[in-house]
Amino acid sequence: LSSIANNYVLIHGKNISHNTLVGSAAVPHMSIDKLFPALLECFGIILCGYIAGRADIITESQSKGLGNFVSKFALPALLFKNMVLLDFGDVIWAFLWSVLVAKVTVFVLVCVLTLMVASPESRYSKAGLYAIFATQSNDFALGYPIVDALYRSTYPEYLQYIYLVAPVSLMLLNPIGFALCEVQKWRQSSHPQHSTAGIVGVVVVQVLKNPVVFMVIVGIVAHFALGQQIPAVLSEFIDGLANSFGGAALFYLGLTMVGQLRKLTRDTGVALILLITAKLLVMPLVCKDMVDILDVGVNSTSANHTSLSNFAFLYGVFPTAPSVAIYAGHYNMELEVVTSGMVISTFLSAPIMYVSAWLLTIPLMDPTPLVTELENVSFNISIVSLVALVWTIVVMLLSRKFNRLPHLFALNLFLAQFLVCVSMILWNFLVKKEDNLVGKILTFTLLYGSLYSTYIWTGVVPFLMVGGLLISGERTDTIDSAFFYGRAQVRKTPAVILYFILFFYSVPFFIVFILDHLFPQLCLSLFSTYSVNEISNLSSCLWWLFNKDPGRLYLELQFFCAVANYGQGFLSFGIFGLDRHLIILPFKKRLLGLWQGRESDDLSPSGVPEEVRLTCTQFVRYHKDQCVQDLVHTRSGSGEKSVFRGSDLVDWLVERGLCAGRAEAQLYGVRLQLGGVLDHLTGQHSFRDEPTLLYQFTQGRGEGWSRNV
Repeated sequence: LSSIANNYVLIHGKNISHNTLVGSAAVPHMSIDKLFPALLECFGIILCGYIAGRADIITESQSKGLGNFVSKFALPALLFKNMVLLDFGDVIWAFLWSVLVAKVTVFVLVCVLTLMVASPESRYSKAGLYAIFATQSNDFALGYPIVDALYRSTYPEYLQYIYLVAPVSLMLLNPIGFALCEVQKWRQSSHPQHSTAGIVGVVVVQVLKNPVVFMVIVGIVAHFALGQQIPAVLSEFIDGLANSFGGAALFYLGLTMVGQLRKLTRDTGVALILLITAKLLVMPLVCKDMVDILDVGVNSTSANHTSLSNFAFLYGVFPTAPSVAIYAGHYNMELEVVTSGMVISTFLSAPIMYVSAWLLTIPLMDPTPLVTELENVSFNISIVSLVALVWTIVVMLLSRKFNRLPHLFALNLFLAQFLVCVSMILWNFLVKKEDNLVGKILTFTLLYGSLYSTYIWTGVVPFLMVGGLLISGERTDTIDSAFFYGRAQVRKTPAVILYFILFFYSVPFFIVFILDHLFPQLCLSLFSTYSVNEISNLSSCLWWLFNKDPGRLYLELQFFCAVANYGQGFLSFGIFGLDRHLIILPFKKRLLGLWQGRESDDLSPSGVPEEVRLTCTQFVRYHKDQCVQDLVHTRSGSGEKSVFRGSDLVDWLVERGLCAGRAEAQLYGVRLQLGGVLDHLTGQHSFRDEPTLLYQFTQGRGEGWSRNV
């Protein structure tokens, strides 16, 4: 890394800043110091909501009530307040036009490509919902706190753009997506009832019924009618509702994430990867480019132009809004892709936003420590990933799963990941010693042999490739392990990745085929993530090889590759480290025991809540015998057991008139499980409206309800 004439930065021997350091010392920039606490606050509250839903502390029907409060009371009040107080004199309208053009561009691109490649039976619904997914951001619950943390002290007027940009999707683009969904619904109907005018009417009504759109219009009218001031008699009331939005919305976002990844299938994996790429990569780049092109005139010569361009990039990284999943549920179309994508994009956006914001402060930094920072990120990630891998390996050994497929292959992968982390930690210490060349070479060999092994675990092949690099490459004096052997090393990595692709899809394809059918969700999860990892590393190398001036985004890509390479342990921990029988179930049982003040299996009829007692007594006395006769089937296996599906019980409760809808019927089943009337076949799940979960009526505890009032 070096600086030439203090006007550009070199990394890996090429320019990454395009002379943006010139005269930038006087330019005010975002405050990154508050970004990490803001991200921790937002995602901490989201995690609390997820835990509450995952542990059934808050049921699905209860979470819908919270969602209705957030979307129909708190958010409209927040929008009304800010539209009334908005100062239109400070608005740079070129920025709004730029974001509008960017959103329209991405919307049309996704829509057209989907119409071209999707199957005819679901072409229009996919085009509409996928295009909405790629363009509607979580502006208020997650975007506003991030913008507030970054720009409150430098460009506070940027906060109001959140309220002006959001209606672009809601009033202009979403109706097009809704119309496409209505067309699909009309084509699938055996008795079409809507004409073109009817479809337009349905879409217009849906848009006007949206509380966000309605309150934006009312707020703009009130802005001029009330003279940009809320009457004192209404001010406290509106403030109370508006201030309740932040925490409640983030908590509800966590609740909506529960169980969504279970809907992911191998058929939706490719679409999911492409959609997330469009939302988190294409959208920010197009937003930034549109601001650079359209923000001309007086503002284009000011310091605000650069800041607006950076803000547009960060805005584009905001993840997809949860309301898109509501749209998919309303039309009962593409629910698996949309819900899973909403969860994944939310958690992927956090590191992207943090790294992007940090890189955009480069003009204020001495260029010398950039590679040192890159090395520190790799070192820190390796330490945390190492801890996660040790935990995962211990769980794998204690659960005795390591001696059967696919866990045997996974254990080999864990070993390679473990060696990568250890080697990176050793490299961080040895690279600082000038007189330890042999130690550096040995550590580099172990590091990149292990890293290549995480791509292709085929014996000595990765280490043979590293050996060839040691013979043919020319060492540099950099502390960056990714450029220790210069251009030859950058060329070698794409070869390894391409070999991984060919190896994975040809030689052991029959093994992958078998594993994919035995463990489809698991394989789709060690494959989709690794595909993104390989694509990012391949893109980084090719970007460097074919661009004389890669630009500052190349540096961000380097940070992303560092996190992807040395943070592989997080993926392993997430999939294998939280073993259900060894970790999840004992923890959940203990948590329920602490929550209820007693162990869950010590419940007695006199100790359960009143609504549970009444539900169980009613069911056992008047309905259980008929339910058993209608639903229960004998399942052969390790001893014959009489079981029924969760979805079948929900159907039966609704048909019998015991419950008004499926949500109420699921809550009814939860109460029966809490009262000991029924239980999951293996005791691993709470009651849910799912056809894949099997339940059985219990003996002993459940029979006691017929004798209790």
